[in-house]
Amino acid sequence: MQQTYPFDLMPLPYDYDALEPYMDAETLHYHHDKHLKTYVDNLNKILKDYPQYHDWTLEKLLIQLNELPEDIRQPVMNNAGGVYNHEMFFSLMHAPANENPMASDLTNAFGSYEKFVESMTDHALSQFGSGYAWLVINPDNQLEILNTPNQNNPISNGNFPLLCMDVWEHAYYLKYKNLRKDYTANWFHLIDWTEVFNRMKKANK
Repeated sequence: MQQTYPFDLMPLPYDYDALEPYMDAETLHYHHDKHLKTYVDNLNKILKDYPQYHDWTLEKLLIQLNELPEDIRQPVMNNAGGVYNHEMFFSLMHAPANENPMASDLTNAFGSYEKFVESMTDHALSQFGSGYAWLVINPDNQLEILNTPNQNNPISNGNFPLLCMDVWEHAYYLKYKNLRKDYTANWFHLIDWTEVFNRMKKANK
């Protein structure tokens, strides 16, 4: 997330078929190579004529949105958010594994891992239209689950994102069609909890 203009398309950190059977290769190909690339290209086009922001990271662009000229504020939020959100989404998945160094933190915050899953699922399914469900550290330094529409990012409101579930239709429609509930249930098998835990340690430094 420390990259600055011109932004590059991050490499997918695993093979296209690495997340089978829960996420298919065709979905990953289109999601990463087409959708994410479009956000990267659009963000570079927007910032091309604003050299004063060429040393701003994605995080800075999203945290300090109100300092941008009004005519590019919304396009930057949409496309910097699209890059940040997708990079985080892809980076925090891996081949199914059972290790979860955050189990006790989730139990302390939500009562049990199962209650965390239930709350995250509720947020994902209740998001009208496109958006994300997030696990964040809120401004009170507590774990919290929330959802955002479109490519909005909770970092813009003082939260530190730890984990996100993409519930845009392009994240699941090729495999799951209109069954968002099935997609969300299977997504939990793919979470790279070690990387999520590393993000939490970074936030607490």
